[in-house]
Amino acid sequence: MRRLNVALGARSYPILIGAGLLEEAEAVATLRALLPTSRVVIVSNTTVAPLYLAPLTEALRKVDAGVTPIILPDGEAYKTWESLNQIFDALLAARCDRGTTLIALGGGVIGDVAGFAAASYQRGIPFIQIPTTLLSQVDSSVGGKTGINHPRGKNMIGAFWQPKLVLADTATLKTLADREFSAGMAEVIKYGLIRDLPFLEWLELNIDGLMARDSALLAHAIERSCTNKAEVVAADEFETAKDGGRALLNLGHTFGHAIETGMGYGVWLHGEAVSAGTMMAAVLSQRLGWLATADVERVRKLLVRAGLPVVAPELGVQRYLELMSHDKKVVDGRMRLVLLKALGQGVTWADAPGAEIAAAIEGCCHG
Repeated sequence: MRRLNVALGARSYPILIGAGLLEEAEAVATLRALLPTSRVVIVSNTTVAPLYLAPLTEALRKVDAGVTPIILPDGEAYKTWESLNQIFDALLAARCDRGTTLIALGGGVIGDVAGFAAASYQRGIPFIQIPTTLLSQVDSSVGGKTGINHPRGKNMIGAFWQPKLVLADTATLKTLADREFSAGMAEVIKYGLIRDLPFLEWLELNIDGLMARDSALLAHAIERSCTNKAEVVAADEFETAKDGGRALLNLGHTFGHAIETGMGYGVWLHGEAVSAGTMMAAVLSQRLGWLATADVERVRKLLVRAGLPVVAPELGVQRYLELMSHDKKVVDGRMRLVLLKALGQGVTWADAPGAEIAAAIEGCCHG
């Protein structure tokens, strides 16, 4: 078991990474020690619950924790007020109080919705993340961003609410669909592109083994990704830094969120949309004179080897720009994009000419 720490003062918490942690005594003991009472509510979905709810429930009962399950439908389309209210209804029906701990068992959607419920119920209850997808293990479970989607924009309604623990059991990735696994790789690659060139070079050398789900390579990639995420979050928890900071974690996301919203939530997976958005960011960085053609080709090649799309859907440039104008990175009417000054060096940039943004979008919609 590998252990990292997200250093946030009184809100600091551990990240545990390893195979079989859902049933490992040390990991479960760590989890139990963080519970203020013995009462636990596990939020999961119809795909993950049949696989992992029973062993987690049994492990918790062995350490005298009572479990109430809440099972939501699976998919980005259910990251909604309706799902949030389903959690609230169940918590109220079970007479849960502020000592109840809510555990998110699933991917990014479950983590985001359950985390938002934990942040809101009785003005905040303890929350633990047990991510079961690659994307959630390397990114969305760490950092305290929670929320739901709105028809006009992704993740526009939510709260910062840090978990007490992130427990990433890499054995759960064995049951992950290939498409979901590839989607997670988009976030892994992101860390190399924005701040960790040696990791990017390591990914280029080991991408085939990672896609074959080599356990040792995966453990290293997850740990390195979480280390990067933890460092960024510790330095800029609430994404308030004016230059860089936590906003750099959104490479490809402003373009990608436009794809997800424009296509309809769930049509493109989040990581797929981020991949196409990352290509747009790389092409725009090249048009601004920061990346060479060879750099853009390196980005393209790595994403393709990870099974990810590099051609974006044809929504129309004006539709892209309209959707992007609703993004959370827009400040005082100015669109702040995450671009690449160089491979391994991300930057937030609000001065990209509109014509260049449009050209990058258009170019990436046609390959």
